[in-house]
Amino acid sequence: MAEAHSAVAFSFQITHEGWDVNLDREVLHLVWQSGIRSWKKKVARFGNSIHNGVYPGHYRYLCLLIGIATAVHFNGYNVPLNLTNRLLHLLPGSSLLWQMAACILTSLFYWLTAIYMLRYILKLLLMYKGWMYESRARGSQVSLKTKIWFSLLKIFSGWNTPKLYSYQGSLPRLPLPSLQDTMERYLRSVKPLLPEEKYQRMEKLAEEFQNGIGKKLQWYLVLKSWWATNYVSDWWEEYVYLRGRSALMINSNFYGIDALFMHHTKNQAARAASSIYSVLVFRRLIERQELEPIRIQGVVPLCSWQYERTFNTTRIPGIETDKICHWSDSNHIIVYHKGRYFKVIIYKGRILKPCELQVQMQQILDDKSTPLPLEEQVAVLTAAERTHWAQVRRKHFNRGVNKVSLDAIEKAAFFVTLDNFPYEFDMVSTHINCKAYSKRYFVFK
Repeated sequence: MAEAHSAVAFSFQITHEGWDVNLDREVLHLVWQSGIRSWKKKVARFGNSIHNGVYPGHYRYLCLLIGIATAVHFNGYNVPLNLTNRLLHLLPGSSLLWQMAACILTSLFYWLTAIYMLRYILKLLLMYKGWMYESRARGSQVSLKTKIWFSLLKIFSGWNTPKLYSYQGSLPRLPLPSLQDTMERYLRSVKPLLPEEKYQRMEKLAEEFQNGIGKKLQWYLVLKSWWATNYVSDWWEEYVYLRGRSALMINSNFYGIDALFMHHTKNQAARAASSIYSVLVFRRLIERQELEPIRIQGVVPLCSWQYERTFNTTRIPGIETDKICHWSDSNHIIVYHKGRYFKVIIYKGRILKPCELQVQMQQILDDKSTPLPLEEQVAVLTAAERTHWAQVRRKHFNRGVNKVSLDAIEKAAFFVTLDNFPYEFDMVSTHINCKAYSKRYFVFK
């Protein structure tokens, strides 16, 4: 892998002439900036966690309650449940300071109680699914029940502006269908695919399953649905995705490209830099939770947890099952061009501007170095079956420069490929497209 440079931040030597201390201020500055950035992210995550934890409440309502509770107490009145005076008996004193503390604790109690009531009401409202089945054709009328539900949902969710993960604590549990309903829907789905004889046999097998082991398995799902908000997501990820041994290519790996039908410039470096910058800005929106959650008709929220693993994430191959690794931060990307891998720094106190990224992309495009032996074909291993890739990884990428290079690839924010020729679909020679496998690094599910 091509590296920009290597540097030592601190060196210490003892010679005949005395001590020799050498400090690389540039590297020390980078280390300092990295630490500052890390702490900023931690503080931001902590603030977002508090915001999401009290949603749909708002801090200004807490301040309002503190003012009301303080005014009520010092005017000789009692708050509901006489909570302020009860707290004063538990506190070590009754001075003005302790009375203020009792008023603050009282307000905090009522504020949190109201928040949890609002979240529970939101969860109950979101359990209603009747709106899905009502016609939206021109001239059709929405039922009164749905109109009332829609109005209540807007009222109870409009107390505060939601962040990306604010609704996660208010989403209802995934409903568990009955065993009979599951069997009926399964038979209905396979009926168009099976001839009559095989379908009749499938009906008998479904009946045997429903009256036999199906009851036991359904009970396991019921138990899990009591303590997990989604009884299927972790098992689905583990047994369908991570334990799947087929190649990621075309089956599950996602990717992105720049504009398909509109190219504002033919300068490849400029297009790449613009795309990279846009993706980095989107990553920052996710990290800061400045994206609003997707809401159907602007009201019904969808789960947002999958945003968390859009970047800084890789899927490590295993012999029997893979493992997903996610890093909280990454300040570099990997760029592939003509069989060579380049580690590109994307952050220096801030996200690099498109013009700064373009300079790096152009340097990569102009680089005349040749790939190291077999470097050009390394990525094809990620297009193989997962067990084979895990065996090769364990044998050849567990130490030395191979391990360091692989770590840099897997810990990158994302992977960029700069192609040096266009791809067209060829109906006659479809095998020609196989050459592209070594130019794509499949790292995720």
